Amino acid sequence: MAKAKIKDAVSDILAEFLENEGLELYNVEFIKESKDWFLRVYIDKVQDPSGDEQYVGTDDCEKVSRYLSEKLDEDNMIEQKYYLEVSSPGMDRELITDAHYERFKGRQVEVKLYKAIDGTKTVSGELLGIGDAGILVKDEKDKIWTLPKDTVAKTRLAVIF
Repeated sequence: MAKAKIKDAVSDILAEFLENEGLELYNVEFIKESKDWFLRVYIDKVQDPSGDEQYVGTDDCEKVSRYLSEKLDEDNMIEQKYYLEVSSPGMDRELITDAHYERFKGRQVEVKLYKAIDGTKTVSGELLGIGDAGILVKDEKDKIWTLPKDTVAKTRLAVIF
């Protein structure tokens, strides 16, 4: 089965289960590393409307892993041998979808670019949002950067202690 179909199937299998557990699917990867295949499923807590951050625990990951493993074995949809990993996206999570950018508006991010803009390949600062023109970031000098989506290699939340 193609990678995209596997991602869609995992999403479909988990939709109702995650909703009942107060969780959401953050991302799915089906990738080959060296000679081994990995199905990586990243889950997150559905955020409280009050804005209080809630975090995924090992119990959540174990519960999802057991459920998904059982369902995948029943359907036998993945032909090759693979390792299933279920985890949180982490504090320094990558922002992938427009919804991720909207959710983390106001947070500190680090944006890596494919090629330099104004002499830099990395822009750090406050995420202002995402729009048709691209990702908006205000740096520490209050400069507002508009970074076209096709120039962005990766955006991660900054971990500040």
